[in-house]
Amino acid sequence: MTRNEAINLPEVNFSEEGPVRHLHLGSEWIQGSMLLDDPHVLVHEYIQRMMAGLLFVDPASVKQRQALQLGLGAASLTKFCHKVLRMKNTTAIELNPQVLHACKGWFHLPADNPRMQVVLADAAREINKPRWQGAVDLLHVDLYDEEAAAPVLDSADFYADCRNTLTEEGSMTVNLFGRSSSFQNSVDQIAVAFGMDAVWAFKSTREGNTVVLAQRTASRPTRKLLSERADIIVRDWGLPADKWVRVFKPVRA
Repeated sequence: MTRNEAINLPEVNFSEEGPVRHLHLGSEWIQGSMLLDDPHVLVHEYIQRMMAGLLFVDPASVKQRQALQLGLGAASLTKFCHKVLRMKNTTAIELNPQVLHACKGWFHLPADNPRMQVVLADAAREINKPRWQGAVDLLHVDLYDEEAAAPVLDSADFYADCRNTLTEEGSMTVNLFGRSSSFQNSVDQIAVAFGMDAVWAFKSTREGNTVVLAQRTASRPTRKLLSERADIIVRDWGLPADKWVRVFKPVRA
């Protein structure tokens, strides 16, 4: 990162609302949240849905898999993959060093260790490095600036680079939210990179977030299999996956 790039990055601050602490990038828009009494709980519904890639892998294999977050936010997904799922490796790529500092000081992000790291870098550049090619099982993309108007990276070329990071069973989840963003345009860009048959979507949350999932290798698991895996996800990790299967479907059935 150059000195000029660092100067142009927004200031990071936090607010508290009862039992919840929120991360902000110098504006009212919430970039992530943490439950003060239980820092590893995924507070928001859309953040929980970002874990939907678990439906497409054998739950018994999760501890041997790798997760990658593009955008650290309040470190919710990074902490969950590391501490709750206990995945083999979890890495977050974050552009703003102030966000990393805030997560360590205010949001209980542990120090880097053999199973968890934060890389300060431009996500679009970093994911093209050889270490990521075909290596990621759960890719979480949540890239917004301080205005939260639209995804910072939202092109077919970017999503193609994301696809290249995935293992054959891997999947990408993307948080689509914004006052000026177009859901259909984003889905179209994802479909160009992944193929429409590989794209799934949730219904929008009450807050206006829509989580879209794209598989490296398109498949159509039966509802029975999805329900069986959802029951395990609920039991072992406390995520409301039983509700996911009712509001989650292929974009093109």
